[in-house]
Amino acid sequence: MGDGVITSRGMRVLEANAEYFGISRLQLMENAGRSLVSEISARFPSKKTRVAVFCGLGGNGGDGFVAARHLLALGYRVSVIIAGRAADIEHEATRKNYLALLSLRHHINMCEVKDSSQVPEIKADIVVDAMLGVGLKGSPRQPILQLVRTINGMQAFRLAVDAPTGLDSDSGEVLGESIKADLTVTFHKAKPGLLKAIDYVGELKVEDIGLPMILETWAGPGDVLNVVKPRPAESHKGDFGKLLVVGGSEIYSGAPVLVALAALRSGIDLAYIATPERTGYAISSMTANVITIKLNGNYLKADDVSQISQHLAKATGVVIGPGLGLRPETVEACAKVVAAAEEMEKPIVLDADGLKAFAEVKRPLKVPSVLTPHAGEFQILTGKQLPSNLEERVSAVTKTAARLNTVVLLKGRNDIISDGDRVKLNFSGNPGMTVGGTGDVLSGIVGALLAQQIDPFEAAAAGAFINGAAGDFVKRERGYHMMPTDLLDWIPKIMDDPMSHSQVRINAS
Repeated sequence: MGDGVITSRGMRVLEANAEYFGISRLQLMENAGRSLVSEISARFPSKKTRVAVFCGLGGNGGDGFVAARHLLALGYRVSVIIAGRAADIEHEATRKNYLALLSLRHHINMCEVKDSSQVPEIKADIVVDAMLGVGLKGSPRQPILQLVRTINGMQAFRLAVDAPTGLDSDSGEVLGESIKADLTVTFHKAKPGLLKAIDYVGELKVEDIGLPMILETWAGPGDVLNVVKPRPAESHKGDFGKLLVVGGSEIYSGAPVLVALAALRSGIDLAYIATPERTGYAISSMTANVITIKLNGNYLKADDVSQISQHLAKATGVVIGPGLGLRPETVEACAKVVAAAEEMEKPIVLDADGLKAFAEVKRPLKVPSVLTPHAGEFQILTGKQLPSNLEERVSAVTKTAARLNTVVLLKGRNDIISDGDRVKLNFSGNPGMTVGGTGDVLSGIVGALLAQQIDPFEAAAAGAFINGAAGDFVKRERGYHMMPTDLLDWIPKIMDDPMSHSQVRINAS
């Protein structure tokens, strides 16, 4: 979004990454709650003011609990109404703030509303709506729905925390019924839907809660959590994507295997490798986990494209380049495979020799795509040497991504990811990953995410973090004596618990 706007998903990514970089959710919640109290005390200075704080069981409710505590400390007459059972609070920071408030229960009116028939009669001058906040995607359910109706019927000033309950903060759509606020206090940046629904938002105030803007450009566990899809019990083969890898030659057989195995470890359902015949038999003898498509001859040729296209039609994404070589016929064939993928609207990852072949045409791509060059390949791609200054590097990557209508993931000490507009820097990884093959693992991770219909910028940011974090865990176990295959088993562990890398990061710093 624009400089002053962030989506609910973007906010979740940012908060998770902030925690990874040392800014806890408890700190953010405390800052959010205090900012609410500042607004209330500035508008209603009389300590005789009655404030009713309606709290949900998630993070929004935690902001409300903090506000209630500080309002009590200032002498306001405070009531807290909990939408549900306090025993069901699972959000750790929210639970801590609830317990802090519970110790003050003899000085504050608190009640739980477990169903819609239990809504008490409430008298207040100010109502604080801290029930659901941003990220709501379905209509409010009972007892929250009844509480929405109760709040809207009260003769009180209504303050919504982050977003009015019942309003989609991204689209501005009312989901069933919504609080009609006089004031909405949102945090860090405005959410796009809040700018569209002024009748429900009322006056909009954006408060800083201690999230430096630079954090929006740093990759972390939030980027991983953002792309990992739930896997329902009724899932079928193919629901989580099929990746085609076009790679390998008479010299290189390992590179496409690493791509395919990394993709499988990243959650893809099927991985195919289209490769020259003898290389295909060599790959089949290495592993039974991938399906080989054996092409005629010892290297990729334009005549092979029709056979590849048959399998490309069944795939949901394609990685082109690992181990292909750069014979003139192979370079020509690469261009035709890219064109075929574009015609079928398949997302593309271009790596290694595929990237070098693409450098000969350097045209804007027509489908979601990611290019994964290291510094030398970036120079081949652009014809210019990368500057040593980080800010100038970021500018070069951003301009190249915009010109080619793609996402560029520049591998290096600090990975730089850009789609020509957004930028992320990734700091996971270590010098041991200069070993050959770790870039193929990265391509497999990114390819798997693209094949699951993940936005290419988000896939590249998450992939860079996962790959680097896997390398960091291997370094912790084995030092710099790593092989690219060592990274594979760490991929699912990091995807399941990306925050686990925080201790590795702290120990390495």
